[in-house]
Amino acid sequence: MNIDGVNTGIVLDHVKAGTGIKIYELLKLDKLDCTVAIIQNASSTKYGKKDIIKVDGEVDIDLDMLGYIDQNITVDIIKDGKLFKKLHLDLPAELTNVISCRNPRCITSVEQGIDQRFKLVDKARKIYRCVYCDAEFVEKD
Repeated sequence: MNIDGVNTGIVLDHVKAGTGIKIYELLKLDKLDCTVAIIQNASSTKYGKKDIIKVDGEVDIDLDMLGYIDQNITVDIIKDGKLFKKLHLDLPAELTNVISCRNPRCITSVEQGIDQRFKLVDKARKIYRCVYCDAEFVEKD
């Protein structure tokens, strides 16, 4: 299979196999007016299988969201057909409008238009707390 290279844009590499479509939807890549390619279940010596997302066009992406979803993703920034910069992600210390508070009494549940803000409290277990009500958020698989 031949997928053309990216001239100017980004390549999301080492995406956990099967999550490429989820990331495509969360980043709203379907709204872009440029070429986007999703490669699923590509061979990976490090992970066995991986997904890859290529975006041939200048685009701002939410690195916090990507780091929250999968810290193993590498973001390759391509300029003039060459690797310009490689970013390695980590769990963000703060998240804004990536996850939602599940506490029905939280101000974010009652008032419209308030940002959903969370702080990382336990990196090993990927636990965040709402900055407004201190409710714990643990992602369920």
